[in-house]
Amino acid sequence: MKLASLKNDSRDGLLVVVSKDLAKCVAVPEVAQTMQYALDNWDNVEPQLNEVYVALNNGELTQEMAFDQSLCESPLPRAYQWADGSAYVNHVELVRKARGAEMPPSFWTDPLMYQGGSDAFIAPRDDIPVVSEEWGIDFEGEVAVVTGDVPMGVSVENAAKSIRLLMLVNDVSLRGLIPNELGKGFGFFQSKPSSVFSPVAVTPDELGADWDGGKVNLPLLSFYNNQPFGCPNAGVDMTFEFPELIAHAAKSRPLSAGAIIGSGTVSNKQGTEYGTAISEGGVGYSCIAEVRMIETIRDGSPSTSFMKFGDRIKMEMLNQSGESIFGSIDQQVVKYA
Repeated sequence: MKLASLKNDSRDGLLVVVSKDLAKCVAVPEVAQTMQYALDNWDNVEPQLNEVYVALNNGELTQEMAFDQSLCESPLPRAYQWADGSAYVNHVELVRKARGAEMPPSFWTDPLMYQGGSDAFIAPRDDIPVVSEEWGIDFEGEVAVVTGDVPMGVSVENAAKSIRLLMLVNDVSLRGLIPNELGKGFGFFQSKPSSVFSPVAVTPDELGADWDGGKVNLPLLSFYNNQPFGCPNAGVDMTFEFPELIAHAAKSRPLSAGAIIGSGTVSNKQGTEYGTAISEGGVGYSCIAEVRMIETIRDGSPSTSFMKFGDRIKMEMLNQSGESIFGSIDQQVVKYA
């Protein structure tokens, strides 16, 4: 099943069921007005939404309308929880190696995770406003899951049962602000502005065999200024799968329905020490920082710049038939006025 939230006069958007081909949608106010309501009442609402989904795909509805991704909010325009992990330890290893720091062995057994701002996500086709290019503007391509209620201390096995939806993420990062923040020993805040999620969220069964219960085994495509930038496979080199990330987040507190857990930047080693750019025959990367880290390791200093005002980033994931699963994140960076 595919779901989205259309922009309206409310903060939380209007829930719509979206057809498999992303061509049509239908509002279901009699079932659920918002995505959060659906998640809060999932056991009762999900079967009704799925009935609508089947009927929509079969052409049995008369109240359907064209689905326009530019009219979408992020599936959850705001959320009770947004916690982002760093499941691709290759990415973490590169970050530390570029600055000459050894990676603690525990990073391979205990996930990194930070709590992001979840009160104001950016819509997937809206501009990304930033005050200054000097802040080191970067994108990060990720996958995320949305959970139902998760009890504190949940097991990994039961955490897997809590996954309701999947989305793509652009975890916008301001790299120039990160060193001073981390230097204080209190984590990210200013360096992690509002994140962006794909127009459509899908139930795990929508992915078929490409969802194995813990990860999505498909490439995440990134296009930077209309040029292919990365296509690493989200199911490769994922040290911590989503049930492990959920269990980590819920170790000392419960998670409420609608909690979003991110994978961190999708990163593949590709059989090499650092990975390889698409221009060199590899699968590329999901953020500019990773390219700069490799340049630093190889050449002593980075040569690729971070994003400038007017730059565009597009992210998408296709199924085995080449059809878009989540729709696309497609945004331009602009100067905040």
